[in-house]
Amino acid sequence: MIPYKLEIYTVILFTLLLIVRFISKQIIRKFSKVRAINPNRSKAILNFSYLFIYLITIAVLAIIWGVDIKDFSVFISSVLAVLGIAFFAQWSILSNLTASAILFFNHPVRIGDRIKVLDKDFDWVGEVKDITSFYLFMRTDRGENITLPTSLVIQKGIQIMSKDIKEEI
Repeated sequence: MIPYKLEIYTVILFTLLLIVRFISKQIIRKFSKVRAINPNRSKAILNFSYLFIYLITIAVLAIIWGVDIKDFSVFISSVLAVLGIAFFAQWSILSNLTASAILFFNHPVRIGDRIKVLDKDFDWVGEVKDITSFYLFMRTDRGENITLPTSLVIQKGIQIMSKDIKEEI
């Protein structure tokens, strides 16, 4: 391939990268406004999407610049093996990040909602104070501050009691 074509394709790829980043940012922000999602949660999901976009861009850039597919596949499989081992060692981190993304897009629990965690061992009823990439913070009716991993929120049943009722003390 002629070198100037490589440069042109590279410039086109980075232009597409900027366009896709802009579009994904707009879509996530619009989704966040429609669903009334906390800006911090939106930022975390936006960073996940950027990571995914950058990984795809690096793969396409390697193909454009003529990296041998066998060498590239060995490199990618090695990186994925190391990441797989690291994530397996820290399984809770990966499951909490995944649960956070699921909570962001599909779960109806929002900050300020009164919820009840449906668990036979615990009777937790209270208000959701914050939802981050790893934890859901709630204040119970008894004044306890509870921190639940987001993966637990997905695994346990959560009943939304009300969005408007204020705590009675």
